[in-house]
Amino acid sequence: MAKKKSKSKQSNKGRWIRRVLVLICALIAGVAVYVGYRVFGPNTKAFSDKKYFYVRTGSTYRDVLEALDEQEIVRSRTSFDWVARQLDYPSRVKAGRYQIKPGMSNFEIARLLRSGKQAPVTIVITKLRTREDLVRKLSTNLEADSNTLRALTEDQVYLRQFGLDSNTFMCAVVPNTYEYYWNTSAEAAFTKLEKAKEEFWTEARKDKARHLGLTINQLITLAAIVEEETNKNDEKPLIASVYLNRFRKGMPLQADPTVKFALQNFALKRIRQGHLEFDSPYNTYRYSGLPPGPICTPSIKTLDAVLNTPETDYLYFCAKWDFSGYHAFAATYQEHLENAHKYQAELNKRGL
Repeated sequence: MAKKKSKSKQSNKGRWIRRVLVLICALIAGVAVYVGYRVFGPNTKAFSDKKYFYVRTGSTYRDVLEALDEQEIVRSRTSFDWVARQLDYPSRVKAGRYQIKPGMSNFEIARLLRSGKQAPVTIVITKLRTREDLVRKLSTNLEADSNTLRALTEDQVYLRQFGLDSNTFMCAVVPNTYEYYWNTSAEAAFTKLEKAKEEFWTEARKDKARHLGLTINQLITLAAIVEEETNKNDEKPLIASVYLNRFRKGMPLQADPTVKFALQNFALKRIRQGHLEFDSPYNTYRYSGLPPGPICTPSIKTLDAVLNTPETDYLYFCAKWDFSGYHAFAATYQEHLENAHKYQAELNKRGL
């Protein structure tokens, strides 16, 4: 009987040990699942497609944690903090713009931020008229402060190294698509534009400008006027020939778009006598020659059109009477008056 009792005790003890082992394994498995979920489970807030997380230059790890809340990136800041510390991210914070996708885990987010692998910003520059337009475009899309950017556009000493001044500053901007990192500084943002300009102005293009008797800045300034005069790319070389002929003869360009620029009133529909008397070096009715700088950023098509200006004897042009959007060109003032009368007669005929 004693032997049976001993065996029974041993059997109970074995079962107890097995139960304890099972419980320990279950606890370990539970902890593993919990830890695994904290590390690899989704921890983004509800948003569709993608979201960008911005880490400002000079940010500390505490700043990052606060920004995660402010920008509504993670659901659990505590779990992210735990994972980030395991990956030593607090000592490796990098500024930038990071693309966060729905369902990303703490591990994926922390590893992305630690890597510094930013999502670049695409900035499309088309026609801009003023330096302030460029400042607004860049400061809206980049971290660079608008005041810093604005100061750069007015820094004569800084601009001189690029052959520019505050009037010709916009000559550095060739309309195109640019890719930046969000935390690009003001100087780096401008340097990228200047580099793109240098790449655009190949030796072949420089030779064409020299053949026309113009510096690069002068050609851009002329192209800006042409840009504002017509949307017809096939007509731009002829428009350019009129202004180039006037420039060579020392005649006032008398370009209406320069008056709008002088007045900073780009919505002006009709130029009246009072407008023509406005005193500004940009008013080509009052001052001969080209204005001090471009009145907009001409497109690449316009720049190339002006570079290929044909030899003509045209000195005048006015809107064509067929309302096609094209212009009638004339070599003499009398011929110009006749063209203008035809246009006016058509206006009257249409009751306009």
